[in-house]
Amino acid sequence: MKIFATVLAVGLSLLSSVQAEERPQDYRQLLPLTLEGEGPWYRLELPMAVHYAAQHADLRDLRIFNGAGQAQAYALLPGQSESRDQEQEHGVRWFPLYADAQQGDVPRLRVQRSSDGTLIELSGEEPAPAERQLRGWLFDASAIDAPLVRMSLGWNGVEEGFQHFTIEASDDLQHWRGWGEGQVARLSFAGDRIDQRQVELPARTARYIRLLWSSPRQAPELDAVTLRSRRQASSPAPLIWSEPMPAQAMSDGHYQWQLPQALVLQRLRINLEEPNTLAPVRFEARAAEKDRWRALASGVLYRLPQDGGEARQDELPLPAWPVRQVRMKVDARGGGLGQQTPTASFAVRATQVVFLARGEPPYRLATGRAAAASAALPVGTLIPGYSTERLASLALARVDVSAVPSEVNAPASVATDWKRWGLWAVLLLGVVLLAAMAASLLRRPEKG
Repeated sequence: MKIFATVLAVGLSLLSSVQAEERPQDYRQLLPLTLEGEGPWYRLELPMAVHYAAQHADLRDLRIFNGAGQAQAYALLPGQSESRDQEQEHGVRWFPLYADAQQGDVPRLRVQRSSDGTLIELSGEEPAPAERQLRGWLFDASAIDAPLVRMSLGWNGVEEGFQHFTIEASDDLQHWRGWGEGQVARLSFAGDRIDQRQVELPARTARYIRLLWSSPRQAPELDAVTLRSRRQASSPAPLIWSEPMPAQAMSDGHYQWQLPQALVLQRLRINLEEPNTLAPVRFEARAAEKDRWRALASGVLYRLPQDGGEARQDELPLPAWPVRQVRMKVDARGGGLGQQTPTASFAVRATQVVFLARGEPPYRLATGRAAAASAALPVGTLIPGYSTERLASLALARVDVSAVPSEVNAPASVATDWKRWGLWAVLLLGVVLLAAMAASLLRRPEKG
């Protein structure tokens, strides 16, 4: 019994190792790679032909092999939307705030504004010129609609040292909220001078900013003021587009496209051949022929003259579903799309492959295996100390897609793997023998 159990365990172990060993010939497509620059890591932008050749939309069946047929370690990096900060400097108008030199109160404001909200005139119940003191400044930021992050002050006087002040903000010149404190400085020594003119702001919006000196008698008189704003701009995830595909005209009036496999589409584009085209359209899609059609997108496509040029709307965003069949219905009231059969291009999110080149070339990208499971590593595991800056500096690899056929073919036949069949035979024989021994034990009469 122990002998047969051991045989069975060994057979299972050997079988698992053989099944885990992947070979280039297990994959439908083998595409040559060209390496450029110094490795050992290489970055590869996947063209749409690779997505078409794959058996799975998530590219779980993608592999990289070297010249000896050894699989290479790799990571998949789907394209992501990017956010970045954009700063802009603004010149603003500023107004002096005077108060009684004896009392030092914050001056009260009486303001007139234009219809667009811009401050036009500022006046207050000012003391007599001999009694007044420059208490601070009011900055008009009503034309800036982004958060304020920095203020720069300039002055031409000879005042030196540190000048402290408080910063307040308001949207109506009646109610003020504190924005903290700041200081400017001018220091001279041995013919050198240091100026500190910039003050950080809390990245909030405000129509008006008030600066009040802590020591008005020593404060400088400003001659230049700028505010810097910051807004966050985002760019969508990068896309790759297919070549234009002609539609098949259906008997029910639809135009239909068939993709090689179900892909997560992000956008589609209809080529508008004729000028002065206006076409309300409706798209439906499904992931397989057995599925029901679902509404995918709708809109108005046009190519029209405008201001001496041409206005064009030929793309529509899609809800990122797995889609293999797409059909379009054109509203005839717009005049249709012309005499020619329409063509469409489809876009998926761009994906990069980063791999660690080991062994000797030639290196090949393999894809097209239905039973494959993902072998991708996290990029932080593949590249210790990974960062986006380091990714951009990696050497490049390029894939030759000329070997990808226009139609998906069946997997090429391979030589019989006698080792694998032998291990299957050992496994099955062990199971049969164990079953026979168990049956023999059950039939054995019990001892009295």
